[in-house]
Amino acid sequence: MKYWRETVAVARRVLKELIYRRRSLIFWTIFPLTLLLINGVIIAERSKIPLKEAMSYVAPSSLAGAALFFSCLGGSVATVVAEREHKTLKRLFLSPLSGLSYFLGIFLAHLCIAFGQTVLIYSTSASFGAQFQGSLVLGILIIILTVIAYVGVGFILGTQLAKRTEDVNSLVATFGIPLLILGGSFIPARFFPKVLLDIAKFDPVYHINEALIGVWFKGNGLEEIEFHFQFLSIFSILMLILGWLSYKTMLTIERRL
Repeated sequence: MKYWRETVAVARRVLKELIYRRRSLIFWTIFPLTLLLINGVIIAERSKIPLKEAMSYVAPSSLAGAALFFSCLGGSVATVVAEREHKTLKRLFLSPLSGLSYFLGIFLAHLCIAFGQTVLIYSTSASFGAQFQGSLVLGILIIILTVIAYVGVGFILGTQLAKRTEDVNSLVATFGIPLLILGGSFIPARFFPKVLLDIAKFDPVYHINEALIGVWFKGNGLEEIEFHFQFLSIFSILMLILGWLSYKTMLTIERRL
């Protein structure tokens, strides 16, 4: 119960700060909705299909690539860097708060944001007549694994590479934009030449997009998306471990300063 109370307390603090600042939440709302609408119109026109069908197709990639990537990965990087700059970690060392609770608290906060973005993206798509198939439970599980992966990567970047708040945007752009493009978030992967598709198989964003499209657009089950789901599961566990180790390393360094 101690860890649960501490985890919830950290998550509430992170969410309260985001609500107080508002700017990040507004951008995390506008950008994925804009990408959803633009991609939906483009796919409908190029593929000569109804807009509602196009919206059903682009909604998963808009969620995983545009919404969750920037809120969960970029947001976790910004949170860690801000805590270091504002010396919040120094104050946490003087409290009984455990490092595990802090780590899980940030994950829980971004998971709440992720579910909010999921509702936003799919309710907007549904307003255009989009229909979604497949297992709700399997789709939610993919989203949870996605958040784990993004937050884990965010902790690695935030603790090892970002030193100041100014570093956040350059880091996310340098590592993120190529992954998003190659993963099919901006341009659907079905338009890629074979050489890019072969490279994309090493991109976690590609597997996230393909898994969600398979479940919530094509109505596939676990067997049909098994390869993508296995890749995402292994990657999420690996990033969780590496993110935790990076965080522990940062704590050791901060205590010495």
